[in-house]
Amino acid sequence: MTAPVFVVDRLDAHGGPFVLDGPEGRHAVSVKRLEPGEEVVLTDGAGRHATGEVTGTEGKDRLLVRLAPVTEEPEPSPRITVVQALPKGDRGELAVEMMTEVGVDAIVPWQAARCITQWRGERGTKALGKWRGTAREAGKQSRRVRFPRVADAASTKQVAALLTDADFAAVLHSDFDHPGAPLATAELPAEGDIVLVVGPEGGVAADELALFLEAGAGAYVLGRSVLRTSTAGTAAAALVLGRTGRWS
Repeated sequence: MTAPVFVVDRLDAHGGPFVLDGPEGRHAVSVKRLEPGEEVVLTDGAGRHATGEVTGTEGKDRLLVRLAPVTEEPEPSPRITVVQALPKGDRGELAVEMMTEVGVDAIVPWQAARCITQWRGERGTKALGKWRGTAREAGKQSRRVRFPRVADAASTKQVAALLTDADFAAVLHSDFDHPGAPLATAELPAEGDIVLVVGPEGGVAADELALFLEAGAGAYVLGRSVLRTSTAGTAAAALVLGRTGRWS
């Protein structure tokens, strides 16, 4: 079994004795019940990480660790961003969890025209916090040391600007009156930024699609079936990760 991952604010580049405390320390001591000699990985979630050996515990929330020198995982290439239209209920957190586990690098919540869910005021702030918390926990669970960045909710115009700067941009579109090309055969860049747009359950509106195509994106499909918005991003990202060599 791979070593469990814990998140810390700072890491000493040279390693040495370290005390993991607070919520992470409590989880390591009282939930994981780690013992001397076991291995852990500490990370800042932005690529800096160090392996360590547990040397003991203090109380119920302090794990004593001897850390190796810190190393940094390089930025992945190509970088994959998923623009995720807001799903209903807790399906947004499900989408974030799965995309984090497969290896997506950034997630942009999108308030599409046909989204039933609306992020406004305190409700929007709370929902965004849940997405970010989910990405953090899923990053730990999947043993990542570079967690996906969950951006602030974007408008359609902001998404279009993101597509303009991408090296490859795809709108996953299920309207068969506007057929899309298979994503499985698209020509993908070996480096740079890949952006995948996932529409809401009601589909991408005609004016949104027109704006995205004008920004340089292409309309693509994953296959003959229509996936739910909460699963389409994961499926598309997995396909792209495999085809670009990120999973090699």
